Amino acid sequence: MVNLPEVDKPNFYAGKALAKQPWVKAPSATSSRDGLGPVFNARSCMACHVNGGRGRVPMSEDKPIFSALVRLSIKTEQGAVPEPVYGGQFQPKSTSLADQLELRDLPEEALEHLPPAEGKVTLQWLSKTVSYPDGRQVDLHWPKVQFNSLGYGPMHVDTLYSLRNSPAIHGMGLLENIAEFDILALSDPSDRNQDGISGRVNKVLDIASGKLVIGRFGWKASQPTVKQQTAAAFAGDVGLSSPLFPAQPCTLEQRQCLEEIDGNEWDPVSQLSVELPENMLQIATDFTRDLAVPVRSKPADKKSREQLSAGRSLFHQVACVACHVPSYITQANEQYTQLSKQKIWPYSDLLLHDMGEGLADGRPDALATGREWRTPPLWGIAVSKKVNGNAQYLHDGRAQSLEEAVLWHDGEARASRQAFMRLSQQERDDMLAFVASL
Repeated sequence: MVNLPEVDKPNFYAGKALAKQPWVKAPSATSSRDGLGPVFNARSCMACHVNGGRGRVPMSEDKPIFSALVRLSIKTEQGAVPEPVYGGQFQPKSTSLADQLELRDLPEEALEHLPPAEGKVTLQWLSKTVSYPDGRQVDLHWPKVQFNSLGYGPMHVDTLYSLRNSPAIHGMGLLENIAEFDILALSDPSDRNQDGISGRVNKVLDIASGKLVIGRFGWKASQPTVKQQTAAAFAGDVGLSSPLFPAQPCTLEQRQCLEEIDGNEWDPVSQLSVELPENMLQIATDFTRDLAVPVRSKPADKKSREQLSAGRSLFHQVACVACHVPSYITQANEQYTQLSKQKIWPYSDLLLHDMGEGLADGRPDALATGREWRTPPLWGIAVSKKVNGNAQYLHDGRAQSLEEAVLWHDGEARASRQAFMRLSQQERDDMLAFVASL
């Protein structure tokens, strides 16, 4: 972030190094970076958020997912709870020698298989064709999750699962610094104004305070703060315990996982034995909080300026801004002055919206239903391909273009999608060019 105080820059770069570093199995000679797993999704933060950008969902049906993950739960009378054998997140890697990529050419009998990985996840891609009123057709694709080689036996018969692509992580500190009042002012759960849009907040547990607060981060707004989101990613994705999530990523049914040596060491700050102590968690949090939003490129010529201006008008005309709220002024913040009173353009209301059956995963998350998703911020789309070559959109990466992403909108966004489809080809191109410039 360009306005980051000089005194905070060393911590920022230390956090960047921490996000890039690969973690290793405990015990090791380097205790400051051991504790990986025993089951996990990736060895480092940036393995999924390459250069801070979004992850990639494999389009080939024989390739396992890597920078995406699968959430798991079952419904009970008390609400949604983690799947009893595999927990709340499926982790397809383990610290077993049998799961190390560089050793897979060894004979099977030479490999250690404990602890088992939870299994493998591949995707079956399905498709359908959508036709515009002018006759143009577009093929839409979506993935069906397939679990293979389950390491700890069958899942519960009523397991709900949801594929989630890793989102970009820039601008999170600015989103955290939007005043709660401004978010609540946009909420309209009973659709009082009769515009067909009924966005509402998700209320989730803030572990640090023990209170229910507004969720801001994650595809279903399931995390309230940058710090808790960061700690949850370390716990679920890398298998590292921390003061906010001190448990290992093993369920009570995963005996071999529980028997593995952990990398816990006494943390005098939190007074807990963990793998990621408070000071390291804070450094990683500060890096994530201060990661700046990419600067938008200026239009190259008059024709481009005119197209973006027309596209912006159409974006408002078809009411995309009802959910993708363009701008805010962040609240005053004496602790993080770089985030204080900033005019920002995230194009999101951070609220939950019913997006229709086509995008539904059927899996509740706190107050979010199986049809609801948080409005994803649009900022940074312009440089998405430059950041890491990725241009996949929506929660599971199904949309291979912005046009496909728009055509998947339904539920509360149905009227806007239909209005977009009624536009002329040139108007659609103009609007998509504007979104692609954000």
